[in-house]
Amino acid sequence: MDFFELIRLNLLSPMALAFVLGIVATLVRSDLHFPEALYTALSIYLLLAIGLKGGAELSVTPLAQLWAPMLFALLLGAAIPIWCYAILRALGKFSIADSAAIAAHYGSVSAVTFSACLTFLESIPMPYEGFVPALVAVMEIPGIIVALVIARMRLGQVGSWRSVLHEVLTGRSILLLFGGLVIGLAAGKEGFAQVTPLFVDPFKGALTFFLLEMGMVAARQFRDVAKAGKFLIGFGIVIPILQGALGIWLGNLAGLSPGGSMVLGVLAASASYIAAPAAVRIALPQANPGYYLTAALVITFPFNLTLGLPIYFAMTRAIFGI
Repeated sequence: MDFFELIRLNLLSPMALAFVLGIVATLVRSDLHFPEALYTALSIYLLLAIGLKGGAELSVTPLAQLWAPMLFALLLGAAIPIWCYAILRALGKFSIADSAAIAAHYGSVSAVTFSACLTFLESIPMPYEGFVPALVAVMEIPGIIVALVIARMRLGQVGSWRSVLHEVLTGRSILLLFGGLVIGLAAGKEGFAQVTPLFVDPFKGALTFFLLEMGMVAARQFRDVAKAGKFLIGFGIVIPILQGALGIWLGNLAGLSPGGSMVLGVLAASASYIAAPAAVRIALPQANPGYYLTAALVITFPFNLTLGLPIYFAMTRAIFGI
């Protein structure tokens, strides 16, 4: 399967087309509307399903296979906001608060992009390690904390650290991912089998609904793209590609399979738009949401969902020589 065939396959997937439909619905001013309760329910379902599946796989995975990927994921999550902040400050000329806020979003990860990656790999098909959802949980928090520490060092105290940490650690995404991992780990494969009809088979359908809503949310932010400027647009595309390549290479070093390495690369390339905004809103209220939300949700997320996944797969094949 060549590169352009992969792009076609990805763009014509129900998930990507649902995202495009959401954009179109907003641009033509359709009365299509997602109830807030449905959006919340879908996000809860997706995050808990990811955690449960990952926990069940962790229960049967030897520690010798886990430590290196987990360590590399942790280091990657902590390092990304450091160079993102430096680039945004030195080249983008953004303020300290805006640079740290954007860096926090790119240091954290997108669980929805991760889910789309798994769907893409399954459609090819290419196998991956069952414990990769644990990498999402490992990379979700460090990037946010490191970016906020940078801001604190540069600006002084940036809000109450107790409230910031509480928001990060008890937020919906972290709580559901870690909670699902613990439940899946405790229940094991046999216990998880009891809820497989609910958390495995309908997963892609729920993801399609969620991406329809994400398309509408992204389209409502399109007007902010021009305000963000050419640099931020380029940053939102080039940085994910570079970080994706680094993540895939590190996955190879950590002993992950090609599929697992691509997952790590996609996580490194993604940007958070759930956990990070909540923390940044408390810690850096002076940061401009038009910058960090536009970069993460309107630039990087659509790019990864449409063109990014085939690009990261091509990188994986090049790095592994397959």
